[in-house]
Amino acid sequence: MAAFVHDIVGLLNGSMAIFDAWMGRSGVLVLGATGPVDTTHRRPWIDWIHTANVQGEAVRNFVKWDDQPASVEASVESLIRGYNLVTSEPLGPVYICFDADVQEQKLEKPYNLPDFSKYPKPTRLQADQSALEEVASLLINAENPVVLADFLGRSEEAVQGLIQLAESLSIPVINGGDFFNFPTRHSLYATNSKDTLLEEADLVLALDVYDLQQELTTVNRDTRTTKDILGSDTKLIDISLRQLLTKSWADDHGHLYPTEISVAAETSLALPALAKIVQRKLDDETVSLAKIEDRNQRIKVLHETSLAKNQDIAKNQAGEHPLALSTIAQELWEVVKEDDWVIGNGNLRGWVQKLWDIKDPYQDMRARGGGGLGEGLGHAIGVALANRDKGRLTINIQSDGDMLFTPAALWTAVHHRIPLLIIMYNNRSYGNDLGHQGSMANVRSRPIERRTIGIDIDDPNVDFATLARSFGAWAEGPIEKVEDLAPAIKRARDEVMINGRVALVDVYTQTL
Repeated sequence: MAAFVHDIVGLLNGSMAIFDAWMGRSGVLVLGATGPVDTTHRRPWIDWIHTANVQGEAVRNFVKWDDQPASVEASVESLIRGYNLVTSEPLGPVYICFDADVQEQKLEKPYNLPDFSKYPKPTRLQADQSALEEVASLLINAENPVVLADFLGRSEEAVQGLIQLAESLSIPVINGGDFFNFPTRHSLYATNSKDTLLEEADLVLALDVYDLQQELTTVNRDTRTTKDILGSDTKLIDISLRQLLTKSWADDHGHLYPTEISVAAETSLALPALAKIVQRKLDDETVSLAKIEDRNQRIKVLHETSLAKNQDIAKNQAGEHPLALSTIAQELWEVVKEDDWVIGNGNLRGWVQKLWDIKDPYQDMRARGGGGLGEGLGHAIGVALANRDKGRLTINIQSDGDMLFTPAALWTAVHHRIPLLIIMYNNRSYGNDLGHQGSMANVRSRPIERRTIGIDIDDPNVDFATLARSFGAWAEGPIEKVEDLAPAIKRARDEVMINGRVALVDVYTQTL
């Protein structure tokens, strides 16, 4: 992905999106500009306030690299370097700033572009073979191994390698939540049994987990204290490239966490290789197949029980008002399950993963990042644009507070004929903070009713359907009854798939 931002103001406005790309480990080539560095070439006022020295410092702490080339030749070299960096794992944004003088100068002689094939990006990083051999032996000999996967789902190679590995040893797979990593209806998908399985584990294989502490501890948010889930004797193996993006400014790596083996490699290469080694060892060595089968049956029962429990919760909550998040997830699934769908943003606090049959990496392209408000709609439009010519239905489960930061993005989507189904997660609140405010009220013995101060989005409620129609989108709502929900979603779905429109359904939901 490439993005242009306008000078200082564009860079500063886009800085949150760049930080989100950094936190989401996403490759974005951000191209910007500065006024003339040569002060004798600056027009009064505008060129002065639009020139920074050096502009990349505004985002340097959360990009892989930035540059401000001072000639045409240097600009070409900078773009080649930036492209190679932005497309190489571990992914992240790159910012290149072009001097207005360089952009506008007349070339005094012809300039021949270089042969770009002579500047290939580096080859991918494979794991040390001896380390993979050791990991394979540890997995085979473990009584209760568990896989914890987080950011590997961008690669089909990594996902297929993980499926092969998990099936060969009947290892339960826990999804960390940042990306699709494993099919949600696979019998070894065990995310909903995370704490139980991790507590019992004698070995945990962490794959592209960028914050080990976050995934391997429970937290008391009132006291800001954590407790390890793993036993003291549990062996932890880490396969990732997270060490290569460690920076001093944004502490997105969490506490240093002890590991048995730390393997630096791209999971797209390491996992298929590890799966082959495990299979070879199974063929060559005497391994208790009964142990593997017993584990398989146990995890299968856990998976089926968990899915049935979640489906029952959604069924039992169908009559609640405002609508429960589980109800919205289930009704939306029933409408779109036969389509070639993609989730471009949102997950209804995990209910999409709990109830939907997510099979392929491309189906889950939710926004992950630094939690900046305003990210969701723009991200979903980008996903929809990428899928426009594939005939896929892109779905944006859009929270109301996030929408209010960038409503003009609706006009952009309509203007550029980008088909997108938007389901408003309209709880009339900046609900992400409501739980913490309530917790602090209880801890400090303050009136619980005050937790909504500065958080509620009501009096008046925002009419998102009218807002969307004002930008040229099809819209309906607010929907408050379960019997009205599926028909409205079907009408919106048809507008997107048949007429290629942006369609929004405003749904009143529970706050939490």
